[in-house]
Amino acid sequence: MSDLTGLGDFLQHRRESLQPEDVGLARGVRRRTAGLRREEVALLCHLSTDYYARLERGTGPTPSEQMLTSLAQGLHLSLAERDHLFRLAGHQPPSRHSGTEHVSPGMLRVLDRLDDTPAEIVTELDETLRQSRLGVALLGDASRRTGPARSLGYRWFTDPTTRTAYPPDEATVLSRVYAAGLRELVAARGEGSRAAELASDLRGRSAEFAALWDTHEVGARPPEVKRFHHPEVGHLDLSCQTLLDPEQSHRLLVFTAQPGSESADKLRLLAVIGAPSTAAR
Repeated sequence: MSDLTGLGDFLQHRRESLQPEDVGLARGVRRRTAGLRREEVALLCHLSTDYYARLERGTGPTPSEQMLTSLAQGLHLSLAERDHLFRLAGHQPPSRHSGTEHVSPGMLRVLDRLDDTPAEIVTELDETLRQSRLGVALLGDASRRTGPARSLGYRWFTDPTTRTAYPPDEATVLSRVYAAGLRELVAARGEGSRAAELASDLRGRSAEFAALWDTHEVGARPPEVKRFHHPEVGHLDLSCQTLLDPEQSHRLLVFTAQPGSESADKLRLLAVIGAPSTAAR
């Protein structure tokens, strides 16, 4: 049973309690609105302003689960607030487990402050959930990927173009890293998990993955310095710092270059030219 009036009140309260800087937006010089404007929330949640306004008034249609997920992320809701939002709309909240795609507000706040740095939030299956502006420019727009191809490890073994962004001499090492990491994840999550489904799919699609899977290797780790070949600015050597959300097994990856290096200059150039037509990741 939905409570659209309660839903509208809850959305309005959350909107008015947020400031632009809380969600990575510029405040502007003339601002009288308490909290965020409706059009700002609509932008953050990928909705029309009219549709969002009707939700707040309690006159709109009952939002779908997909729409509620967008609202929860756009308004930086905690898991408890997300679950409450779903119940107000008459839906069962998504299960809370390590594979959830709901990013915590704290991790979103960190990402929102990294506009001038390549960064992204990924799941334990290496599916990109959110990216900084420069993260899109370096790694490609993850929002265009669907299905199993959202996972970098899956693309590595099924889409040859994925490897063009990485040094050929590291291909063998990275293949071992992705196969070993997935084997560890299957052991941790169980045979009925999404990790197990992905591994089964890859074994049928990639002879290379199947051979690596049969070695039962675990513990393989990637090189400390990430080497990329970007189609616009060329070769970059970047360090990758990782912030882990242990409750949801999400990782915030932040890519930085050594100050004064050629790679640092290329990152500054990339910030100017923006995202290329082909993805680096």
